[in-house]
Amino acid sequence: MSDKKNNKNKKKEHPTVKHQMHPNNKHRERYDFPVLISSLPELAQYVTTNIYGDESIDFFNPAAVTCLNNALLKHYYDITEWSIPEGYLCPPIPGRADYIHHIAELLGTSFKQTIPKGAHVRCLDIGVGANCVYPIIGVKEYGWSFVGSDIDPISIASAKHIVEANDVLKDHVTLRLQKHPEDIFFGVIAEGEKFDLTICNPPFHVSAEAAAEGTLRKLSNLKSEKVTKTELNFGGQKNELWCDGGELNFIRNMIRESKKFSTSVLWFSTLVSKQANLEKFYAQLELLAPFDVRTIPMGQGNKSSRLVAWTFHSKEAQAIWRNERWKNVEEVGI
Repeated sequence: MSDKKNNKNKKKEHPTVKHQMHPNNKHRERYDFPVLISSLPELAQYVTTNIYGDESIDFFNPAAVTCLNNALLKHYYDITEWSIPEGYLCPPIPGRADYIHHIAELLGTSFKQTIPKGAHVRCLDIGVGANCVYPIIGVKEYGWSFVGSDIDPISIASAKHIVEANDVLKDHVTLRLQKHPEDIFFGVIAEGEKFDLTICNPPFHVSAEAAAEGTLRKLSNLKSEKVTKTELNFGGQKNELWCDGGELNFIRNMIRESKKFSTSVLWFSTLVSKQANLEKFYAQLELLAPFDVRTIPMGQGNKSSRLVAWTFHSKEAQAIWRNERWKNVEEVGI
């Protein structure tokens, strides 16, 4: 029994770099808690040495997770004030950053193999949430302009507060309430409006019960033992975690509507959590005949996911788009 206990408490060997993450991601290395504490001293109260001898926080503690996010956003993205309403989704920053960097690289394939920077580049975040994290990262890393949409008025109000409280976001981010929850792009994209890309982290689960079961699995993985009581360490409301039909139905609606906005958007994209859904999405896209469909694998720790992106613009149409919209943008090599 003592040998088993000693093996359990034996210090784990961790890779110094998370190679599965995008090379431009600032979070490829393990959290540097002394540095983060220097940016946000309040984090110190949550940092302890775990049973493996590593500095960490209790990821079962919502206050600790929120404080860690605050420290990351302040240190890496110059966000001086960030908060979310109680019970709303507190997203892991490294994974969100990975999406932005991967989609930036994809956008660069339409721009002379360089990533376009600056406010001329416009991104639509479907389901921006109360946390406004995707716009925060995209503005800081690439200087893009964002429109964030959401069906929840509380999320929109929270995101607006974050934007207004941080000078780095002002004049770069606007928020729009989607008044028709069954729609994705209708009611958000105005007539004649253009976006260089759309991003989305869709609600994954089909019901509150399924979301609770998913949370239990996530917490069990974190603790390396079975957890039977749901603890909302990352939070999440209905529109953030579940919807009728779950991820499958949500993305199917997105794909269907994208055809109607094929000339308004250069690249559509979405996170796809469930690999089994991919073939269904590919089949639906094939019926709509986009010019190009890309699947970009992503990974963080033991979790794997992927982005699916599509465009209805031919190479010639992409060149026209580039020449008309990106004449004065800065360039970053891929």
